[in-house]
Amino acid sequence: MTFVLTEEQNMLKEAARDFTAEQLSLKYFREKRNAGANGKDPESWNSMAEMGWAGVLIPEEFGGSEFGYVGLGQVLEAQGRTLAPTPLLQTALIGVSAIVLGGSDEQKATLLPKIAEGKITTALAVDETAHHTPANTSLKAVATGGAFTLEGKKTFVANGHFADLFILVARTSGEPGDTNGLTLFMIPRETDGLTVTELNTLDYHGAANLTLDGVVVPNADVLGPVDGGWAILEPVLDRACIGLAAEMLGSSEAAFEMTHEYLQTRKQFGQLIGSFQSLQHRAAIMFSEMEQTRSCIAAALNALDQGSDDISELASLAKARASKLVHLVSNETIQMHGGIGMTDEHDSGFYIKRARVQEALYGGEGYHRERYADLLGF
Repeated sequence: MTFVLTEEQNMLKEAARDFTAEQLSLKYFREKRNAGANGKDPESWNSMAEMGWAGVLIPEEFGGSEFGYVGLGQVLEAQGRTLAPTPLLQTALIGVSAIVLGGSDEQKATLLPKIAEGKITTALAVDETAHHTPANTSLKAVATGGAFTLEGKKTFVANGHFADLFILVARTSGEPGDTNGLTLFMIPRETDGLTVTELNTLDYHGAANLTLDGVVVPNADVLGPVDGGWAILEPVLDRACIGLAAEMLGSSEAAFEMTHEYLQTRKQFGQLIGSFQSLQHRAAIMFSEMEQTRSCIAAALNALDQGSDDISELASLAKARASKLVHLVSNETIQMHGGIGMTDEHDSGFYIKRARVQEALYGGEGYHRERYADLLGF
């Protein structure tokens, strides 16, 4: 099947590329890094919300455009090109998906318009160890009559240093490893007993660890059914992986273009290094991997909009391919630039640092290869 963007989707893609190139350039990223922003840029997020990007997946009745996942994928890809540390993935895709899939009518009516206007951002708090194993959730939530009391920790919550609202996975029954017994809770940042420890991350995007000490969450803030959170969490994580893969494609594409340009300008032994056959072969491999990954991501985004029954398989395929691609291209970008690529003054280092975080977030290549095989019955 051939995937071709519609005219409207192409317009959104061009607008996103223009915006990120002008407003969220690598130069701007470096300036914010040097200023110690650690991924906090509320002004840029407000501008993105004004352009309607926070509401791309939100139904029109709640103030969004309901433009679809293919459309949002184009914005995420453009964001990935300049490594822009915005809450777009965590809020406009993950947060909105969770609320649309699991929220009550009242929760949707309360939260979705605020997200569409850029008034609140969200973060998904799922992992408790260094590895992505959502079914191994052990953080306890105990029913206490009209509410739940939560005790435990969450690690490396992307956008957690910035988020206004946490969508947190806790265990209300069962044992770690069980998919039954998980429940999703919505917890405002200012909740008593919640400690948010900001992390300075390798990629300068920021994150946070959460500690919950007697946090009380009313029943009205439970997202979806008690003990049945996996039915919401799994499709939300599929969407997170597909969206992140689109961002990784953008990062890989920009790093490849930077490398290709260098091959056409850097001379060694009196010749352009791009004329060396060994480097041509390596560049060809990168380009081939990039185009294959692009097809996987396009299929996954389209499957979301079409409501296909193979979304989970395509999500793991896209994330595994994107993880392999961004690892390869970020490594080759450094190596082909040689000594200058190792310096902080050159932008290539930003890509390899971001790549290492992107690879691990929501499961690395190995995790998703194994999941893909399991879903296909191997």
